[in-house]
Amino acid sequence: MMEVPRVGHSVSSPTSPCEDMIKNLSLDAIQLCEREGNKSLDSGIAEMEELPVPQNIKISNITCDSFKICWDMDSRSKERITHYFIDLNKKENKNANKFKHKDVPTKLVAKAVPLPMTVRGHWFLSPRTEYTVAVQTASKQGDGDYAVSEWSEIIEFCTADYSTVHLTQLLEKAEVIAGRMLRFSVFYRNQHKEYFDHAREAQNNKMLPSVKDNSGSHGSPISGKLEGIFFSCNTEFNTGKPPQDSPYGRYRFQLPAEELFSPKTNLYFADFYCMYTAYHYVILVIAPKGSSGDEFCKQRLPALDLANNRFLTCSQDEDGQLVFHHAQDLILEVIYTDPMDLSLGTVAEISGHQLMSLSTVNAKKDPSCKTCNISVGR
Repeated sequence: MMEVPRVGHSVSSPTSPCEDMIKNLSLDAIQLCEREGNKSLDSGIAEMEELPVPQNIKISNITCDSFKICWDMDSRSKERITHYFIDLNKKENKNANKFKHKDVPTKLVAKAVPLPMTVRGHWFLSPRTEYTVAVQTASKQGDGDYAVSEWSEIIEFCTADYSTVHLTQLLEKAEVIAGRMLRFSVFYRNQHKEYFDHAREAQNNKMLPSVKDNSGSHGSPISGKLEGIFFSCNTEFNTGKPPQDSPYGRYRFQLPAEELFSPKTNLYFADFYCMYTAYHYVILVIAPKGSSGDEFCKQRLPALDLANNRFLTCSQDEDGQLVFHHAQDLILEVIYTDPMDLSLGTVAEISGHQLMSLSTVNAKKDPSCKTCNISVGR
């Protein structure tokens, strides 16, 4: 166990003061101090001694919940350094709601280890998030106090998306609740009448891919990057047909499943999430082999076997006909990465209601759900 240092006013953040609490962590010899408000301690800190100030800070090997940090130091008094204080803060969003609870900054206290040093922790690092970091060198005194250097310059960096390792963990959690497979025969997309009119008149009778919104997991590598068209395939249990209600519009484009999903396409797992409800969603990507969307997904998403997975399958029956099945207990959101010609299907008005409350447009994932979260930043 490491000793918890007595932290005083001189080791407060370069941007805000530090609360009187340091939690002992057993990870990479790092201790964590969370600070909030305007409290500071005036006890137990030695007078400032001439310790080298970290220079030329470099951040590397960035993942969704870790990074490596190193810096240059003057050799002066270098041998007296016993600890590093690392001040880590989420970069302020100027457009943030002023009444929203402010993120709690993080102070890391690490024993002086050879650089570069790995900083890892899903409890204070989130994917796709901008942070600022500054470093201080410290020397622990015989009485437990610390002599510290001045703070370094403040460096900015952004954490990464989920890797395929993290997505595979999500995939495995989704498999647990997927349920049995139901047969289906059509994919469909609901929108307003104006959407389809525009596709006919201005887009040569085609629906065109657009950039995916920020719905789902915050670390999803497709949000804001992958271009595609959302389709559904879920059916009602009692009828085997698509539901007549939709949150996206009263007009539905429907086409035979083989026009969108076949051995000429690849299938990828992209996300698993919920929106503070009992419903869970899985996002899948269907990409024509060799397309730009296919190349994008190959580098970032776990590929699924078309005929053998727990979510969406395409296989051949004894007569050589393609047969399609979807998971019963998940709502599948299928992204097709190429343009889609309206002549391949039909557009008609549905008879049900437009249930706006079920829309997943820019929906945020419930970070507290144990079913669909993994142990990395949300």
